[in-house]
Amino acid sequence: MAETIAGGPAANKQLVAGFFAAVNEERLADLGRYLAADVIDHNKIIHGEPDEPGAAFEAIAAQLAALRPYHARIDELLAEGDRVVARITQWGVNSGAHPRMPAPTGRGFENEAIFVFTVANGRISEIRAVSDRLGLFLQLGWNWPGAD
Repeated sequence: MAETIAGGPAANKQLVAGFFAAVNEERLADLGRYLAADVIDHNKIIHGEPDEPGAAFEAIAAQLAALRPYHARIDELLAEGDRVVARITQWGVNSGAHPRMPAPTGRGFENEAIFVFTVANGRISEIRAVSDRLGLFLQLGWNWPGAD
């Protein structure tokens, strides 16, 4: 069984910091230490990743492969109860293919994002995020998605 980090707001902040460290180091096998198996990811950073239980694992792996190298710097962590808010600056290069992204451009990006994590039983159970998507698309040379 994977190790859990139990406790209140301070432990929840440590959990979220560990999650970002695992993402930055591409330790995908370690994500289960931080994310619940049925985590719900409401994060619509690109074109609308699925938010069904557990889909976050595949979505994170696909985004890391498409935006390599990728890094997220935590600028601020706030915690209260079972919620942790992370304000980050993220950067990367659109170097690989992704099923929900335009063809790779080889261009880099840097933008800010705010994540709201819900923690239950020592794991992240929900992820919500907002970021500067227009800035991301402009920096990467992508066309803004049209209405379907």
